[in-house]
Amino acid sequence: MRDLVTRALQDRSALIADALAPTLRNIDPNKGQVALNADLAKYSSDGTILKLMFQPAAAEHDAAGAARRFYFVASAPQIRADEVSAELDELGHRGILQRLSDACMWDTTNEIRYKQADGTFELLTSIIPIRTAAGCWVLTSTHATSEFLNTSIGRPYWETREIRVAAAIYLVLAVLALLVAVSIRLSLRRFREVAAEISQGRIGDYAFSHRNVVPELSSVARDFDKLVHDLRGVSQQIRQSAEDKAHSFKTPLAAIRSALEPVRRAVPGDNPRARRALEIVDSSLARLLDLVIAAQRHDISTADLIEAPRIRADFTQLIGDAALHFREILASKDIRLIRRLDERAIVRAGRGMLEVVLQNVLENAISFSPPGGTIVMTLTTSGETVDLQIDDEGPGVDPAKIDYMFERYFSSRPRDVQDIDAQASAHAGLGLWIVRRNVEALGGRVGAANRIGGGLSVTITLPRSGA
Repeated sequence: MRDLVTRALQDRSALIADALAPTLRNIDPNKGQVALNADLAKYSSDGTILKLMFQPAAAEHDAAGAARRFYFVASAPQIRADEVSAELDELGHRGILQRLSDACMWDTTNEIRYKQADGTFELLTSIIPIRTAAGCWVLTSTHATSEFLNTSIGRPYWETREIRVAAAIYLVLAVLALLVAVSIRLSLRRFREVAAEISQGRIGDYAFSHRNVVPELSSVARDFDKLVHDLRGVSQQIRQSAEDKAHSFKTPLAAIRSALEPVRRAVPGDNPRARRALEIVDSSLARLLDLVIAAQRHDISTADLIEAPRIRADFTQLIGDAALHFREILASKDIRLIRRLDERAIVRAGRGMLEVVLQNVLENAISFSPPGGTIVMTLTTSGETVDLQIDDEGPGVDPAKIDYMFERYFSSRPRDVQDIDAQASAHAGLGLWIVRRNVEALGGRVGAANRIGGGLSVTITLPRSGA
């Protein structure tokens, strides 16, 4: 645009010079005053400043100083006679007078750019020679380029209309992009809040779709709702399957136990081998029943993890109930249980999840504690967490294996360590794995370390629930 407008200005000046050429060729400046102001005024109606200078033909061969002698003939807009000297000084200061002789000598068009005295607009001055028999006429055509054809030549880019329009469009697009990004961020945060409420069991079906406000995320919200619905269906199926399998196993076990009663009464008391066989059958039935109960509890716990209805629970009260459950076992093994519990340690958990955790940890500590030993349970609360530490006086765990003790099927139980009661299930390395699974599902963590004085210390950390 700059080049096109500059070329247009030059062509316009050349056209003005061509229009004036016939008149200038018929004028003899040596015969008297020449009046050309009216002719120039016809071509300056749009704000173009025209000046007409004349160099006599004899001056072209004078000395170097005389060769630069030009006469100010006319201008449009017209200037007064007393302003001519100041105008010539301005032309000399701008370097225009120095180029007049070169234009006449070489018959070339020149162009000079400069700013007004106040520095506001750039001026483009074209120097166009018109040769006649009397001498060389020079037309200077000056334009305010920032106004010609409504262009912005000579101004900084940030002042041009096109750049400002482009900047406005860019700003609008940037604002739109920012609004879209903020909207997506808010929707994702809302999705996270919905997921948290679903995990707490405090929200119904189709929660993602109801909370979503971004149309582009509607399909994602529907997929999430479908996933939640499917997971709840799977949870119900697991729970129903666990109950069905437990009932299927318990019925024949109860029938076997009932059928043993007549056999037990028919066996003579003086037959120790038969009596011993009946005791083994009774013990095996008890173990099978315990395994069925443990499998059912494991499946129900898995279903609770999937559906995950979280309710507020008093961890202090749960520990007290667990200790009461193991009271007879502790007394039979002469193990003392010391509790140091902060009050009102409130957490959120699914029904039965923390009970399983406490039962497995205490069961593990009791089974490894020697007779006469002590187990210490310490519960402390802080601003954000609830910490439970269980210390026993057992043999501890091989340091090389302690990092794996919460893995599935891991067991470091010696052969001579007996079950805590006659009906305990065989230890298959699932107890502590269930502990870690449940604790991590509740947003907590579990760890273990050997105590300096002997024994094992298990630490459970859970998020504390607010009011």
